[in-house]
Amino acid sequence: MQFEKGHLYHIYNQGNNRQRIFFERENYLFFLRKMRIYLLPYCNIIAYCLMPNHFHWIVEVTNTTVGVAEDSEGVTSSNALTKATKQRTFNDSIGLLIRSYSRAINNQNNTSGSLFRKQTKAECLTEINGITPSFYNTKSGTLINIDNPEIEYPQVCFDYIHQNPVNASLVANAEDWEFSSFRDYAGLRDGTLINRDVAKEYIDF
Repeated sequence: MQFEKGHLYHIYNQGNNRQRIFFERENYLFFLRKMRIYLLPYCNIIAYCLMPNHFHWIVEVTNTTVGVAEDSEGVTSSNALTKATKQRTFNDSIGLLIRSYSRAINNQNNTSGSLFRKQTKAECLTEINGITPSFYNTKSGTLINIDNPEIEYPQVCFDYIHQNPVNASLVANAEDWEFSSFRDYAGLRDGTLINRDVAKEYIDF
């Protein structure tokens, strides 16, 4: 994945062979805590939706590389005086999130092997050249006709990911799904993971 500062991205991955990645409520909450640790130094989170076998994020990249203090095991530390400092890319941090979550789930379920598909995908929503919104396609063809991609792609993606639980028949209404940012935008929860002020630059809500 190639990220550029100041652009909006739709980032997503799913379980290897479409297997489940979340098995109980605490798994979702654990993943959200991992998102706070590994994503926020690099981006503003605009929206997210965690589904039983996949996840979606919309983020605005603020840093592509961040200096972190790590011990010899690669564990981030706030004690920079005794730890070596290295540069970590946004790609690296996403990979660390995926791997650390996978290890925890394998330990929980007494399993081994890959939990997620090998490659996490990212599509730029604010750079028209080369944009490939595959998530808008169906077997019948493209569902939308966008006149101004730079303005409308972010909105369509925002609405799409929040409707995932409804489209999957997990809930009747988007606000009923606990593990997405929709409830924050609906005023039903005052979460601090998303950045509403930045979202207003791209999204009508």
